[in-house]
Amino acid sequence: MEIFKFNKNSGQKISKFNSDFIMSRIIQTTQAAHIGCMHLEKDGVVGYHRAVCPQLLLIVSGTGLVRGEQEEYVEVAAGDAVFWHKGEGHETRTENGLMAIVIESEELHPAIHII
Repeated sequence: MEIFKFNKNSGQKISKFNSDFIMSRIIQTTQAAHIGCMHLEKDGVVGYHRAVCPQLLLIVSGTGLVRGEQEEYVEVAAGDAVFWHKGEGHETRTENGLMAIVIESEELHPAIHII
């Protein structure tokens, strides 16, 4: 399991075309990618299972706990991105609820794009 950031501080200022915003790059793929939005309510859980392909979990709101192969949980919050390799066991849980974007693709290499 790897933890990355996609919050404002990890982004880059964009001024092209008279723009004024911060862009945090997430991922770029040339192969198919499945992208979904996951809503975990209070005391929600995505039970421990093995990733069928590389998976990136982008916490958009709320807080939670994630773990990989070890039974050691890591706290995550909005702006955190969690990456699990294909075949890696993992679990996500929350006390108060969270919303996350999930990206799954055989071609995910987030370390190239996000900090």
